[in-house]
This record gives sequence, C-alpha cells and structure tokens, in this order.
Amino acid sequence: MSSTVSNFVWYDLMTTDTAAAESFYREVVGWRTADSGLTDRSYSILSAGENPVGGLMPIPKNVQDAGGSPRWMGYVGVGNVDEHAARAQKSGGAIHRAPENIPGVGRFAIVSDPQGATFALFQGSPGAQAPSVPPGTLGHVGWNELYAVNWQEAFAFYSGQFGWRKDQAVDMGPMGTYQTFAAGGPAIGGMMTRPQASSAPSWLFYWNVEGIDAAVARVTAMGGKVLHGPQQVPGGSWIIQCSDPQGAMFALVAMHR
Repeated sequence: MSSTVSNFVWYDLMTTDTAAAESFYREVVGWRTADSGLTDRSYSILSAGENPVGGLMPIPKNVQDAGGSPRWMGYVGVGNVDEHAARAQKSGGAIHRAPENIPGVGRFAIVSDPQGATFALFQGSPGAQAPSVPPGTLGHVGWNELYAVNWQEAFAFYSGQFGWRKDQAVDMGPMGTYQTFAAGGPAIGGMMTRPQASSAPSWLFYWNVEGIDAAVARVTAMGGKVLHGPQQVPGGSWIIQCSDPQGAMFALVAMHR
C-alpha cells in the first residue's frame, strides 16, 4: 500500500437535465460553469471563483438503462488507479468502470465498496496539482458523509484502501455512533450506519455556503427540496440536506444561520 494518505479531490454530478442543473447550482452555491473542451463527451466544469471543484454531465445511456438516477459522486485521489481498483475489488468491492484515461487530465475508475456505496478513483497527470484552499472556502466541499450498512466494516474497508484514520466518535443515542475520519489532517467527513428505512448505502457531500437560512430560501426558490434541517451540528455549523430539481441528493453547510 502506498504511504500517501488519500483525500477527495473532485466531485461529479450526473443528471437528466444539465442546463437546469447548471442554473440551479449557480444560484444555490454560486458556481460558474464552462465547457470542458473534451471532444469525446459532454462535460462542464463547475468552479468556485477561479478554482474548479467538480463537473457536470448527462447520465450515460447505459447507466439510465440500468436504472441509474441523478447523483453526485466523489473522486478520491490515489497514486495508481489500476492498483487501487484491483485492491478495492479484492477487498470485496466492485469495479463499475474499468480504469481509463482522460487525455491531458489523468486516469480514473468507478468502483463501489463492499456494501454498495459508489465512488471514483482519480490519478492526476504528471505535474498536475490541485490548488490548496482553506477549510470552509465557499463553494467547496466542507464535509464527506457515508451512510453504510455497517459503519465499522465500511471504515475498515476505506482505512485499508486509503489510510484514513478515526477522529471523533459521536454518540447519537438510538441512531448509534457517528464516526468522523481524517486523511492526514483535520477530519474530512463522517460515517454512520444508515437507518433501516433509508435508501441504499451512499455518499453525501456538503458544500460550503455563507448562511444556511438564505441557502434554504435559494434551494426552494429554484425548485429544490430541503429534506432535513436546518440543524446545528457539533462544532457549531449549520446544515441542510436537500435534493435538486432532478432528484440528486446534496447538502449544504454554513458557519451561521
């Protein structure tokens, strides 16, 4: 295993209406969009200020035919995509899209953990380096959250894959333990055992915004739904969990209401 501790480096939204999604997130999060220039696929770059943070694309036909719905996906940076994809499969996960190159950008693969939560692996082209931004920077992800069938088993998988370590364990009473985790620095996310009645195991990503009440108003005005919150969480931040007009789940986090 590489000694490099891995972190989330990119986020993609696959959706049924890219134009509507661009308008929604431009108003809600403040992103600007630009065509990627890729000639083999439709793909737009989402940027917070001058920093690209993610991409937007139509759901591929084969994914739609298999019942795939709009969703966000996080990419974890690794030193060797092929090795990590093989390791994930050997550890009980699955490879959904075999490693392939993005010319001039890097190499990626789409995989899932043993409980079915999907994520991507990314290896940048030589010399490529993502800009460093302070925690809490508006328009960037502030938290990465996993809803698992069993968080202890999920943590063992991700720790073995990426070297993540446990941070704080939060007792949520009847809902069990919420385990935060870190990737070589401050905590970057948390994981918990999902409620029995909830949807399939999945990752949820929290984007930084300036104030949560104003964000609630923007989400609803643009046709999205607030599914949970506003809620204040340990540390003092405020969160909401939402779905966009096409049905993709996302969340927002702010330092104040």
